[in-house]
This record gives sequence, C-alpha cells and structure tokens, in this order.
Amino acid sequence: MVCLRKIRVTDIKEILMKIFNAVITVSLIILIGSCQPEEINVNTGPLFADAFVVNGTSTNTGEPVSNTMGDNDTGIPVDAVFTIDFSKAITAESVSAVTLTQEGTPVAASITAEGESIVVDPSENLEFGKKYTITLGNSIKAEDGGMFLKEVSRSFTTEVEIPAYVPQYAGEVFYMSFDGTFNELVSGNAPTVVGSPGFAGEGVVGGNAYAGSADSYLTFPAAGLVGDEFSASFWMKLNADPNRAGVLVMGPPDPNLPATPNNRTSGFRFFREDASGMQRFKLNVGNGEGDNWFDGGAAADVDPSAGEWVHYAFTISGTEAIVYINGEVVSQGAFPGISWEGVDILSIMSGAPRFTEWGHLSDQSFMDELRLFNKVLSQQEIQTIIQTESGGAGGYQPREGETFYMPFEGQFMDLVSKSNATVVGAPGFTPESVAGANAYSGAADSYLTFPAAGLQGEEFTASFWLKINAVPDRAGILVMGPPDPNLPATPNNRTTGFRFFREDVGGMQRFKLNVGSGTADTWFDGGEAADVDPSADEWVHFAFTISPTEAVVYINGEVVSQGALSGISWEGVDILSIMSGAPRFTEWGHLSDQSYMDELRLFNTALSQAEIQAIMGGG
Repeated sequence: MVCLRKIRVTDIKEILMKIFNAVITVSLIILIGSCQPEEINVNTGPLFADAFVVNGTSTNTGEPVSNTMGDNDTGIPVDAVFTIDFSKAITAESVSAVTLTQEGTPVAASITAEGESIVVDPSENLEFGKKYTITLGNSIKAEDGGMFLKEVSRSFTTEVEIPAYVPQYAGEVFYMSFDGTFNELVSGNAPTVVGSPGFAGEGVVGGNAYAGSADSYLTFPAAGLVGDEFSASFWMKLNADPNRAGVLVMGPPDPNLPATPNNRTSGFRFFREDASGMQRFKLNVGNGEGDNWFDGGAAADVDPSAGEWVHYAFTISGTEAIVYINGEVVSQGAFPGISWEGVDILSIMSGAPRFTEWGHLSDQSFMDELRLFNKVLSQQEIQTIIQTESGGAGGYQPREGETFYMPFEGQFMDLVSKSNATVVGAPGFTPESVAGANAYSGAADSYLTFPAAGLQGEEFTASFWLKINAVPDRAGILVMGPPDPNLPATPNNRTTGFRFFREDVGGMQRFKLNVGSGTADTWFDGGEAADVDPSADEWVHFAFTISPTEAVVYINGEVVSQGALSGISWEGVDILSIMSGAPRFTEWGHLSDQSYMDELRLFNTALSQAEIQAIMGGG
C-alpha cells in the first residue's frame, strides 16, 4: 500500500527555486568558459572573384598590355602576369587552390596571395598561340572566414608570333610597314619615338600608316644603313600644314649651329616646301666637302589637295643621284659620291634634330611602306615595288572575278581586301618563288586562316603553285569546311564546303578534292593522273573549279579529275584554311603542309581551262 503525502505550496516554491539556481549556475559556467581570450572567425559573407587582370608586353608590337581578361580572350602576351582581384583579403593558404594549365597539363608558376588579390606569375614565358586555363578552386578562403562558393575557370589563348620578316627585294636593309607598330622589321628593332606620332587607320598596304603630328618623329641608328650606294622607297599622303617639313634626313651634327643645325657636307636631306600651293620635293646630298642639290622644279611638285597616296623614291650612287615620284624621274644629276662622316641617325618624318635652320620640322602627313636599300634601285625595280605594294596608287587591281590574292611577298596579306590572315604556329617565307621575291614556307603545326565571307558563291576557283615537301606524307592544302559536332576534337564533317589535300601513294603524292553539297559529299580523285613526284623538286601549278553542275581538278593546266556535282553548300563554313586541314579536317591526319606555296588566287567564277592556263603562264 502506497501512502501519498500532501505537498504544500511552500514545498513547490522550494523545488522550483532549486531548479532555477541550477540552470543559472550551468549557464554561468558555459558563459565563463566561452569568454576565454580567443578571436572568433565570423563568416561575414561569401567570397567573390571580381576581375582577372593581365599585364605584359606584346611581342609583336613591343607595346605594354594591361587589360581585364574575359573568358576565352585571345592575343594574351606570352610574358603575361595574371592578377585575380577578390572581394576580400585572401589567406596565404588559398594559393594551393589555384592552378595554371595548358590543355590540362600543369604549368609552373609562382602563385602568391597579396591582400585582396592572388598573383599568378608563370615561371617561364608561355608558348605562342596556345590555350591556357586558370582555375580557382572552391577551397579559397578569405581572412574573415568567407568561403569561395564555386570553382571558377578562365581560359585564354596567347598571341600568335608574327614570323620574322624576310626582305622582299635585293639589297633591302630596312623596312617599316607601320601596321600598328613603329618597329623596323629587318632588324626587329624599335626606333626612338619623339613626341606623339600615331597611326592613320588607312594605308597603301595593310590597315595602317604612320600619322605625323606636331613636334613628332622617329629616329633610328644609321649603322648598317650607310654605304657607297643608297636607295629609299615610300608612300605619302600629304598634309600641307605645315607648309614645309623634313621627310627623311641622315645628317651630321652642326658645330657652328648646334641649336638650328644645317650641316650639309655629309649625309642627305629629303624634304618638301610650298611652291604656290603645291608641295615641291627636293634632295640635298653631302659629298664630304660640299653639297649637291637635286631639285626638279615643277616636275617635282605634288598637289596636297588631291588627298592621294603618292610614291617617292631616290637613289644615290658614286656618280649620280635620282629622284622619282610615282616611278617617274623628276630630278637627276651627276654626283661625286656621298660622305657619311658624322652621320649616326636617320630621322623619319622630320628634319629634326639635324636639319632645322630653314624650318623643315615635323611632317604631319601620312607615310607608308618605308624601305631602304644598300644598292641603287633601277627605275624598273622602283616601278615593280609600286605595283607589288599597291598595283599603283589606286591599290591592287583584281582580275575579273578575283576575290582573293596572296602573293606571300614577306607578308600574309590578301591584296584584294588588304586584310591579313590569322597566323597559327610559325610559317615563314622562302626566297624560292614563282613570282616576286618570296613564297610561303610551311612548318610543322603551322598554317593560315582567313574569313570565308566574300569568298563563297555558286561558283568557285582556286589557283596556286606548290613545291612539294613529302614530309609529312599527307597534308591539307586548302580547306573550307564546317565544324563537326560529332567529332569536335578530330573533325571530318564533309557535308558542306570543300577539302583539297594530298596523300602518299607509293612515293608519289596524289591530290584529291572533296566537295559537300549540303546532304552528302562527292569525291574527285584522278588516281594516277593526279600524282606528282615530290622528288622532282619542281614548282607545280594546281587549280580546281566548282560550279552548280561539276567540279574539275587541274595540274599544270591539264585536267586530272572531272565529274558531275549537284552544287556546293557553304552552310556553317566560316573560315578558309591555307596549307593545313586544321582546324576543320583532321580525322585522317591531313594536318600542316611543309611545302612551299606561291601566288594563291581565288575567284567567284568557274574559270575555263584556257583561263587557268593563262594564269599559269603569267597572263
């Protein structure tokens, strides 16, 4: 039997008070234990990457680069240092979560945390024309405890190195193209820039020319440019303000007039002056004891209001000097030979600093394609330069239906559009050529690409020369194909565009054409008729035509393959590849061709055999 005792109200109060006291005691113990002198890392919010900043120097222009980099940017300098800016200060340990890779392969780099940034400094210069990726892992941590919530990657492609310039003409020792750079391309050296000259946004060749401005000019060391014979060739679009200026000057200091020098006993001075609204061009040359003048009078006048590009040249030998305008002689005379005593610099687009007494200061005109020679150019050679550079002052004159012409004369430029190809790898030039002074020289993993816009139509013709290198034993030559969604890494989508390539057949090289109609592809394989012996080491002419009804392949002007065709489709075709199947036709190993190529022409018509033979014959 259980006995229950009656509980009083006072007993309940006592029990509750004991419980309350116990809770207070435990709480105080917890509170006292938590008040030790230790800092608490409080997560004040997530961590973000604000910007990827790249700093370096362009190899091709010598200009500094400092940009915020987006994903898949191109043209990144190979000496670039990358700074990733974050929203908060970063812990030093976070650098272990940052990687730099090239197509998945780790790249050695110094990676450091500096305040709110992480700096990625590659241990060596990156490779030209390669794709890299910087990856930020999600274990990156801010000093206040903030976490990087999601892995971030940023890919980029480094700049493509412009191949070293190969002089186009015999005796050429100096060449400035002014295509976005003042560098001299034969030596690869940069001039001294005085003031703030710029670029014109137009030119005879390429998209730019030198643009003069007040108190601005270039100087370059004279060493290597002086000799018993000398020639200069260049273009100008005149600005008559100021009304007199120095153009090219190689003169000595003047001990008698150091502030306004005018020592004409050695070197030369080529300059212009107002002549009743015209600009008259004059040459003065020092023979060591005195100076000789070559002033053509009215024959050497140019109208600045015409707004036209005009070609100038002058030659100096041991017996005479000649001045040319647009390839015609405007002044010529006997001369005992030039003295170079005391001449140490070339001034470009100003008389300063060596020829200023008469006010021949900075020229604010445009200048393009400046070339110097250590020989006397003949009139024919000067006229050839004029024709090669522009086809005359009006620019290159295409043949009927011609949409593209690349002569490979020291540059990878289409003279019809005056646009440069994109260079992949390191193709070069060879002095062995069919026409002109140079041809394309192939190299491993190297080729050109060019936008397809403007080159496509219902009819198409390609014409070019090859001197074949059988290594590798198969290669792409001209390809205009679409991407391949099924084989993106080794594409072989032949439903549109065309592929012209070569393959080894018993030591011979067989040339084949494949054309896509939109739903299928058609082959034009001439068998043995399309074989060429690479050991002959000869220039061979190739051409192929595509029309809505047939395609024809020619070798040395003779048909080697011909067949019916239901027309060509250009769907998805956005680039032309020159001397490689890459990047659109690689599954079967038709990669870069290491042969020589010259005189590449494309047409928007299907040329006849007679027309192809005329081109082959130089007509």
